[in-house]
This record gives sequence, structure tokens and C-alpha cells, in this order.
Amino acid sequence: MQSLLLAIDRISTLIGQAASWLIVALTLMISYEVFSRYVLSAPHAWVFDASNMLYGTLFMLAGAYTLAKRGHVRGDILYGFLPPRAQASIDLVLYLVFFFPGVIALAWAGIDFFEVSLAQNEHSSIAADGPPIYPFKAVIPVAGALLLLQGVAETIRCVICLKHGHWPMREGDVEEVDVDKLKQMVSAEAVAGTAATPAVAEGGAARDERDGGDDPGPPDATVRRDAPTRDPRDPRDPRDPRDLRGRSDDHEHKPARETDGAPR
Repeated sequence: MQSLLLAIDRISTLIGQAASWLIVALTLMISYEVFSRYVLSAPHAWVFDASNMLYGTLFMLAGAYTLAKRGHVRGDILYGFLPPRAQASIDLVLYLVFFFPGVIALAWAGIDFFEVSLAQNEHSSIAADGPPIYPFKAVIPVAGALLLLQGVAETIRCVICLKHGHWPMREGDVEEVDVDKLKQMVSAEAVAGTAATPAVAEGGAARDERDGGDDPGPPDATVRRDAPTRDPRDPRDPRDPRDLRGRSDDHEHKPARETDGAPR
């Protein structure tokens, strides 16, 4: 089953990539028309219809390709936070209720449009020499069939996700942002930041050693060397201001020979 799903993705991818070259053709045609109109003064009436047909063909043929790459616009603000089974349930309901009825109607109506246009040999009525329209209308049922085929593949993926709890693989292609490479870059930066943290810690320890060793801790946890100590034989507490004042008074009334270290 997985090989079948990848084969459908590959078909949509190849057709979408082939249709993308219409951008180059459209750019060249518009550039030539601008040059012809403003430099040569020779505009062409058929360019307007041809540019619309090229852009419409690109838009329709790229629909299945965009669906295969999950690139269609969607409101996934809350959808992205849901588990895979919840996402698959929502997608399955939307495919069955809205996608298949609309695309089947598009393909069925496109067949009728093409048959009528081919039978009438329909040309554009905007200009006298307008280009034929039936080749452009033939793209409508083709684009509808491709969308139906890719829609079947997406529906099968929803069923597989509901059964196994995870989304199956898809066909790889070029993306605007290389998600895997971006993840590797972010992981490398995180690893580099983690490796730099011990180096900063070692540098801080080296600075502490140069400054005098370990951190002595908060001031309250240490004993000041100049703080007065209490003599166990002295009943007065040196921390009491009154005791300090009394001690200073005693010191002032003592004889000089007792304070200058002279013997009695």
C-alpha cells in the first residue's frame, strides 16, 4: 500500500513540476509583449487570452501537486497541536463531505465544457483573431481527475493514520525551508552552548582561586576578627553599648603606667 501511495505522489509531483515551466513561458511572453507594445508599437490582441490560459493551466495542474505536499491554505492554528489520530479524523471527514463532491462536480462539468467547446470550435471573442479555447477547457477534467487520484491517496493515509497512530511517508520534494537541516543547526547550537557552560564555570573557579580560594560565604556566617570577645571572667557583655561605655570609662581613669605597658 505504501508503494502505491508513493507512486500517486510521484505522478502528482511530476505533473506539477512540468506545469511549473509554464511560468517561464508566461514570463517570456509577457516580456515580449511589453517590448513589442512600447518599443515597436505593435501590440498583439491574442496575448491577453493566451496569458490567462497559461496561468489557468498552471493553477489547475498544480492542484494535485500542492495537495500531495500538503501545501494548500488551511486554518491549522489548533489543528497542528492535535494528535495524529485527531488530525486524521478531521481530514477524513472533510475529504468525504467537501472534497470529493466538489472535485467530482468539477471533473464532470469539465468534460461537458470541453465537449461543447470542441464541437463548436470555440475561439476567444475578445479579439477578432482570438486563440482557441477548447484546449484550455480540456485541462479542467484532467486537473479534476488528478485531484481525485491524489484525494484517494490522502484518504487512504487518513485511514492508515487512524489505524497505526502516525502518518505514513510522503514523496520528498524541494521545500522553501529545509526543516531537517534547520533542526540540525539548532541542535548544534544547543550542544555548543551546553559545552560552553562548564568552561565558564571552570574560568570562574580559576578566578576564585587567584582571588584567595573559596568563597567565604555571607558575612553573617563568619566571625569578624576585630569583633570584641567576651572574657568569661567578666560579667559584662562587650556587645552591650552600656558595658562598652563603662569599659571605656574605666580605661580612661586608669593610671598612665597601666595603659602604656610599663610595669607597676
